[in-house]
Amino acid sequence: MDLASLIGMIGAIGMVIGAMFVAGGLGPFIDVPSILIVFGGTFFAAMTTSPMGTFLGSFGAMAKAFMPKLPKREELIERMVELSNLARKDGMMALEGQEVPDKFLERGLQMLVDGADEAKLVRQMSQEIKSMKARHAERQGAIRAWVDIGPAMGMIGTLIGLVQMLGNMEDAKAIGPAMAVALLTTLYGAMIANILFGPIVTKLEGYTAQEVVYREMALEGLRNISRGESGRVVQEKMVATLPPKLQEKMLAA
Repeated sequence: MDLASLIGMIGAIGMVIGAMFVAGGLGPFIDVPSILIVFGGTFFAAMTTSPMGTFLGSFGAMAKAFMPKLPKREELIERMVELSNLARKDGMMALEGQEVPDKFLERGLQMLVDGADEAKLVRQMSQEIKSMKARHAERQGAIRAWVDIGPAMGMIGTLIGLVQMLGNMEDAKAIGPAMAVALLTTLYGAMIANILFGPIVTKLEGYTAQEVVYREMALEGLRNISRGESGRVVQEKMVATLPPKLQEKMLAA
């Protein structure tokens, strides 16, 4: 569980709702037509921006903003050092069946066991990294559609409310509800973009960047194993991606 995502979203929503209570309660800020225009309209408009499978899959991707499964880079380095020493001592065939942290590294090791050279290894594993980034970008794009469309639907609702208001200026009772639609749709659109979906997209993009770094580290370790480098050399090359304090800790171990 990522506490920053959970506490941040709950806190942001809580501050807004708290301000509404202070201003006189939630009642004036709830308007069914505005909800239908912004939330319903944004939902269906966002659906049109991507294939159905991608759109539905984006909801699962959003859950990862709160429950990410990010492997630890220092554990990867320790395992790669062990595997490099094993390969240097007993040959590449000794790597077969070895337990590794993830499927990406498992496929890379299997390629070494099967006799793939460094060029083939780099070409195929780099393609996997590229494909992963494309998959993530596709689903993040479906989420970002909410950020882009939400405020636009809010503006559409505002225009609808203004048309209703201006068309019934002689009826004083109709001005209030029309003005509520005009203002609340803008509020709802801003909340969708800036409280709900905008932060999630930013968090997921950060997680993708971390996963890319992790896989590039794994690939660098596999390349060094294919060259027959010692565990110490593998460690020194891979720790360069870590923060300085963690580098010192691992090199001193």
